[in-house]
Amino acid sequence: MTLADLQEKQKAIVKSIGDLGELKTRLMELGVLCGEPVQLVRRAPWGDPIEIRVEDTFIALRRADAAKIEVEPISQLRVRKGRGAKR
Repeated sequence: MTLADLQEKQKAIVKSIGDLGELKTRLMELGVLCGEPVQLVRRAPWGDPIEIRVEDTFIALRRADAAKIEVEPISQLRVRKGRGAKR
């Protein structure tokens, strides 16, 4: 799943950041790092750009760029941890 696939208000953990050129460096400086939680805050009326939240920072991204950032929704992580603990 990618950052562009999230629903509004949904939280996820960043798994990998694809080839975004200089934007990748800038995003990492703003806190978009592997293992960090992010939240899709909202989408523009026509779906582009999207606004994400990383800690206390709000960032607007083009949907095409967000599609290159792999994430895992937090709800799926909790289910996996819960299943592992019961065994």
